[in-house]
Parts: sequence; C-alpha cells; structure tokens
Amino acid sequence: MNPNAEFDIIVHGATGFTGRLVAAHLHNRYGSDGPIKWAMSGRSQAKLEQVRAEIGASVPLITADAADPASLAAMVARTKCVVTTVGPYQLYGEPLLAACAAAGTDYLDLSGEPSWMAAMIPLYDAAAKASGARIIFSAGFDSTPFELGVCYTQLLAQKHLGAPVPHVSGRVRDMRGGLSGGTAASGRATMAAIQKDPSLLAVMFNPFALTPGFTGPEQPRGDKVRRDEALDVEVGPFMMAAINTKNVHRSNFLQGHPWGENFTYDEMAVIQPGAQTEFPALTGDNVPKPGEGPSREERESGYYDLVFVGIAADGRQVRGAVHGDKDPGYASTSKLIAETAICLVHERPDVAGGIWVAGAALGQSLIDRLHTHAGLTFSDETA
Repeated sequence: MNPNAEFDIIVHGATGFTGRLVAAHLHNRYGSDGPIKWAMSGRSQAKLEQVRAEIGASVPLITADAADPASLAAMVARTKCVVTTVGPYQLYGEPLLAACAAAGTDYLDLSGEPSWMAAMIPLYDAAAKASGARIIFSAGFDSTPFELGVCYTQLLAQKHLGAPVPHVSGRVRDMRGGLSGGTAASGRATMAAIQKDPSLLAVMFNPFALTPGFTGPEQPRGDKVRRDEALDVEVGPFMMAAINTKNVHRSNFLQGHPWGENFTYDEMAVIQPGAQTEFPALTGDNVPKPGEGPSREERESGYYDLVFVGIAADGRQVRGAVHGDKDPGYASTSKLIAETAICLVHERPDVAGGIWVAGAALGQSLIDRLHTHAGLTFSDETA
C-alpha cells in the first residue's frame, strides 16, 4: 500500500454498470469529501463527468486505459488502492494488475475467471510481496460471501466443538437477482478461451487450481442432483461453485491450512419450489449488453441466503448462515468490493503484500465491516 497517496481508493471503470454502483455506494455512504478520499477513473472523461453528475458526487476524475500503460502507472501512483470493475479481466485486467504489483498499490477486482487468476498468481504474487501491494481477486458475490461463510463456520466449529472441521458443505438456500452485461461478457470470454485452448478446461475442473504446489484430497462432486442428508433437502449444481470452491481452498492454503490439508468443501443449490438459485443463461437474445443490468427495483428487491454445514470427523455439526440484503451480482457486489477496499486500507495496514482472497487476508475485521456497512448478516444456526 502506498501510504502517502493522494487517494484511499480509485474506482476504475466507474462508467460501467457495476463501477457506477460502487461509486454511488461510496458517495451515498461517505460523501465526496468525507473520511474516505476517493476518485473515479475510466477511458472517457465525458462519460465520467456524466456519471459523477448523475450520482451527485464531486470527486476528482482520472482518465486511464488498459491500452495505455503509462496512464495506468500514473493512476496507481496516486492512490493506496484501485477497485477495478473493468472485465472480462482475462481481456483487460493484466496491465492494471501489473502496474499495481509493481507500484505497491492495493488492487481489488470482481474476477470470477479462474483460468486467468491461475495464470496471474505465478506471474505477480512475488512482485506484490516485494512491493507490499495487497491483491484481492473475486471481491464480490463471487467469492466473498462463500469464502467468508466457510471462515465464519470454522470459527463456530472452534467455539462449539473445540477444533476446525474437516468438511464444510456450502448451500444456496435462496437467491433473487439479475445478470449484467459485464457478467455475461466474462462468461462468454471464458467459454471462448476454453474453445481456443482446451487445456483450460482442466483448470476449471481442478478445485486446487489456485493453490500452486499443493493438491488436497479428491473433493465431493456437485454436478448431479442428490439428497443432502444434513439438511434433508434435494440439492443440485450451482454455477458459481467452479470459482468459489477454488477460492475456499486458496483461503485454507494462504492461512497455512488451519482447516487441515485433507479439508473438503462442496457447494450446491437447494432445490425447492419458488427458490431461484441459478442466474440466467449467458447467451441468447435476452442477455444484456455490457453496461446494462438489472433495474433499480430488481436490485433493491434481491437477496441471497446461504448456509454452511461444518461436519466433524465424529459427525457433530455446526451451521453458519450468510444473508445478503440486495441482489447478489450488483447491489450487494458493489457494496462488498467497496467495503473490502476500505477495510484493507483503513483497518488492516498490517496485512502483507501478495495475492490474497478476502477472508484469508481480513477475517473477522471484514465480517464485522460487511455486517455494519454492506448489508450482510452472519448468524450461528448451530442447533
């Protein structure tokens, strides 16, 4: 982190659908000249001025473009942290990541693109450690509520059972939310990359793709409908499990395996009448274009309800729940990444440089901040 920087946070991509929501959250909660010093950046000065006027902010504007490395270097030199919503990251993310890792500037993104993340870790982790840059991938709905949900459930296991548990099941009990054009574009970019390089498919299916040099035991499968005996419900595949499971195992790995080197985790969605536990398709006539997404009413009426069942070797259980008060992909995600950045910069300057996941880096500090400022509720449902 650059301690003498002009800004705490720069929101890069503030003219995009999610970037605008991040900027609006910062303005609505902290103002334009309050305790958080922030700015907005993007490729177009005119569009930045339009967004700034529409959200009622008065923060500085910075033009920067992934195609212009000098503009990125100049931008990251001015801030402690960059929050970037400019995806697909496999197309546009690396130049900014490289600039932050070199400069010692913190970086947070919303990547749900595991093959890109797996490629970036060996390229930039050492540079980030050397410069002090704290890099956090997947700082939105994928994967913070899931990774933090497992961390929280393991804290409950320590409290109730006296030790961490060797297995956790993550379950999406219910969810209401929409899809933005940016998310659809990232999904299509991933599918195109796999078609071009089929070896990337192995990364998608490898739960330890983000733990270089470590491979744990075979993990439970989540690709077929089955009965969950612990919850006494039917469960089926959840599309985001491919990224979330990898980040959960990276969390255990980065913390030195406090949950054991034989830890197993599976993630599925509860099948029940009326529950929406899947996002819409990524292709077709009704998929939104980049810059488009759910209406304000859809975002405000959305929510998600997750439960994590920790099972000890002797069969004893703990249960932790995570509830989000807005639609997962956009209204909640924008609050998640903004508050994670504030937690990192203002509350946890002690965290060392390197490529992290949010819960492993920030733990209870982040649980508390998201509960207070981002509409997340963490609750103990252990019987």
